[in-house]
Amino acid sequence: MNFNTLKARTDILLATVAKGGDIADAYHPDAVWNGVHPFNERQGHDQIRDVWQTLRTALPDMERRTTVLVAGENLPDDRISTPRHAHLVACMGQYQGTFAHDLLGIRATNNVVHIRFCEAHHVVDGKIAWSTVMLDLADLMMQVGQWPLAPSLGAEGQWQYPMSIGPDHAGTANMDLVLKMHAALGDFDGKNLDSMPHGQFWHDDFLWYGPAGIGTTRGLSSFRAHHQIPFLKAFPDRDGAGHYIRIDDGDIAVTGGWPSVTATHTGEFMGMAPSGQKIDMRVMDFYRIADGKIAENWVPIDVIHIALQMGVDVFARLRHRNGAHPTQL
Repeated sequence: MNFNTLKARTDILLATVAKGGDIADAYHPDAVWNGVHPFNERQGHDQIRDVWQTLRTALPDMERRTTVLVAGENLPDDRISTPRHAHLVACMGQYQGTFAHDLLGIRATNNVVHIRFCEAHHVVDGKIAWSTVMLDLADLMMQVGQWPLAPSLGAEGQWQYPMSIGPDHAGTANMDLVLKMHAALGDFDGKNLDSMPHGQFWHDDFLWYGPAGIGTTRGLSSFRAHHQIPFLKAFPDRDGAGHYIRIDDGDIAVTGGWPSVTATHTGEFMGMAPSGQKIDMRVMDFYRIADGKIAENWVPIDVIHIALQMGVDVFARLRHRNGAHPTQL
């Protein structure tokens, strides 16, 4: 398979649909589209068209700006026994446009906004058959001053582009590195962070780009302070659920799970009190590897879906703040 041709074809399909192109030209009739809350699972042209129409109504001049575009054979994960797509395309970037009309209760500003995306697609015979799409709607709320939860512990702001993009298809060494890092995370003894020897796999000044609500960190101490420690305290029994995607292309490796992690919410998280609820987490990871270590990591997480499972409806809080006050229990 020519992965460069596959990447180019996928990028054209998605850019055309973002500009208002016919859904039937891009997706198979029974295509599956998995997205963040409140879009969630969709199938077929009508349901997928509704997603795109919702976005384009809010941003009529919306355009797609792709910053990372990779593809490859989908490497196995022994934790998953269900059928697996043999190859996938993964991409990252932003949908940008004028926020002319409200989106899912987020009030329009008539100013330019961007919606971060991280996606995986399975393309068959030139059309998309399956997608997972992570849109950072929490970040959009923050851009327009309407985030209804606690401020992030990490730094918020637009994700940066990769420092560099290496040559295509350099083997699986980068994925091997990432999976060794994942294994090191699993060595945690529940008491001492140093029992988790994953620091050896990162550059000293690595950048970890978290989702809105968590924020960006730099270096191991910042990562520990702003994400890892709060996360471990909130979800001490977290467990990896497996990856639907494991691809390696040049100096970029991509993993992701739907869900990626299951856990019980027993400590404060993002300002939300412990709920005791068992939850699952929709997560992707884009890694840039340089000189044998991880230099950058972009991590879309469906934090709004996590909050909903913990009993906090972000969109309901947003509607309340924007004037739609409840009048009944």
